[in-house]
Amino acid sequence: MGKFDDLPEARRKGLEKMEEVYGFDMTDGTGDFFRYTAEHLFGDIWQRPGLSTRDRRLFLIGMLVGQRANDVLTIQIPAALANEELDAEALRELVILACHYDGWPNGSRMNAVVEDSIAKANRGS
Repeated sequence: MGKFDDLPEARRKGLEKMEEVYGFDMTDGTGDFFRYTAEHLFGDIWQRPGLSTRDRRLFLIGMLVGQRANDVLTIQIPAALANEELDAEALRELVILACHYDGWPNGSRMNAVVEDSIAKANRGS
């Protein structure tokens, strides 16, 4: 029996997908913001046909780089490594692309997150 099996299906599906996407254990939350995040964003949007989780993650990483959202990149990049959606080589290629399309300083910030994530993943192996 899964830890979310006692929840309504939309909530269960969302929380399970959140764990997959984020790469860490989730707990159920409260309030409308959490409900929309779990049930709509992860229970529906992240599970729509047409794009794989990897495709969605690539797109999300691109948007986060453009928004200078390094705090969220520190969640998404390690999760991409842990889920084997992107390897070190692919992440480093994304950095080079980001440097040229979004500016060297921002690409450099992304590089710091990528290299830190790769180092931590290598230490954990």
